[in-house]
Amino acid sequence: MTPRIMLVDDDATLVRFIQEYLENDGFTVLAASNGQEALRLAYQEHPDLALVDVMMPAMDGWELTNRLRELSDIPIILLTAKSSEMDKLRGFRLGVDDYVTKPFSFAELTARIQAVLNRAQPQTSFDHNLVPIGDLLLDMDRREVRRGDEVIALTPTELRLLEVLAEKKGAAVAEPELIIKVWAGNRQEETAAVRRYVWMLRNKLGDDPTNPRYILTVRGFGYRLNMDSVNLPRQS
Repeated sequence: MTPRIMLVDDDATLVRFIQEYLENDGFTVLAASNGQEALRLAYQEHPDLALVDVMMPAMDGWELTNRLRELSDIPIILLTAKSSEMDKLRGFRLGVDDYVTKPFSFAELTARIQAVLNRAQPQTSFDHNLVPIGDLLLDMDRREVRRGDEVIALTPTELRLLEVLAEKKGAAVAEPELIIKVWAGNRQEETAAVRRYVWMLRNKLGDDPTNPRYILTVRGFGYRLNMDSVNLPRQS
């Protein structure tokens, strides 16, 4: 099935070039020139991924991302000329899955899109479809994490990070391995990206980032899941 990409940018020339490149690469592109149009498209067409420019009039990319997250867990890649750490953190906290800084090559953009789409697909490498993590339950079939009846909303990238850690059944996973399996090695700030996502994932799971009990830091190496009882002492 051809992936459907919603492209949201008020630069008509850039939209035309990106749309032509992506369609030649096998994607279907749904173009929107502003946030309101994008919201209507997302509601009516249910695209597989959204490419969202940050700097748009009326409703900017930050607000649009926030509104899209209220509608669904659609993967989102932000397109922006801003490259500061604070801007990236703002995007990741809103639940975006990647962040592409202008200017970028169309080949890089296509690779990022494919990597995010791959992370959003169900994984089949688990022996069991239900993975208990303390008082949490990772449901591989439904691609969700639950605490009792509560579903914890995660982005595809956050979920993939949790899946990779769960595959090891409590064993430590090195940061380079996480980069390859979660981001396909396709990041410029690889170590910083891993640490940002671990921090955000801990927050969403209700884990104290300064004293975690689910995702434990293995200093100088990487991370591991504490899949034992949540009544165990927190990491010191």
